Amino acid sequence: MKRLLYAAVTLCALSSVTRAQDGVPSAPDPTQWVGERLEYDAKFGFINIGSAALIVVGIDTIRDAPSLHIRFVIDGGNFLYRLHNEWDSWIGLHDFASRRFIQNHDEGGRRYRNAYEIFPDSGYYRREGVDTIAPTSVQPLDDAAFFYFVRTVELEPGERYEFNRYFKPDRNPVILEVIGRDTIDVPAGTFNCIVVRPIIKGGGIFREGAEGRLWISDDDRRIVVQIKSKFFFGHLTFRLRKLEPGGAPTEVP
Repeated sequence: MKRLLYAAVTLCALSSVTRAQDGVPSAPDPTQWVGERLEYDAKFGFINIGSAALIVVGIDTIRDAPSLHIRFVIDGGNFLYRLHNEWDSWIGLHDFASRRFIQNHDEGGRRYRNAYEIFPDSGYYRREGVDTIAPTSVQPLDDAAFFYFVRTVELEPGERYEFNRYFKPDRNPVILEVIGRDTIDVPAGTFNCIVVRPIIKGGGIFREGAEGRLWISDDDRRIVVQIKSKFFFGHLTFRLRKLEPGGAPTEVP
């Protein structure tokens, strides 16, 4: 269950062409996502062991930069072990680069917090409680931010994409391999999807060997419809069960 929390992130599948994707994508207006809420159930086989949500909270100002505030939440477990994990990310509206990233985790009663201030213009990040600074990537992104970044990228079946934008440079590149297209039924309905496999260095649900998959709706919305990964106890699947769209008129600070 513990690995299930360290998510954050990207898509993919078999490919023959590798492309460097380090520039700012031609993204839709991110303010259209404000108010969007995607809710998931968590299934281990036929057993429901929890839930998750991707939420676009609103627009805040971080060091004079209007920034999209997004949240990724996972609840899970049983009477023997419970967890509640939250990732909060603030992404600049004008450059789609992370400005702040906070993790608050409660896993089996063990609580911990990681908080980062990220300075894209200056090229460094600072971790809460640590006096030193560390270099960051050009136009950096954190785990939660990647869920929305991938919605701005054109994904072609058979292609392989590399992104040198994770805010900790030693975790780059994040690789997306686009497997193909699929039609799936989830509690929220039937969706035509692009199936991708993310590969991210280190641990987490998209590590190599995890057989991670993401299903992204093959339409203009590019919604994350389903997530699947392999854990020591078997495969775990998150399925979209409820969608509350955004798009209400939004005033940028």
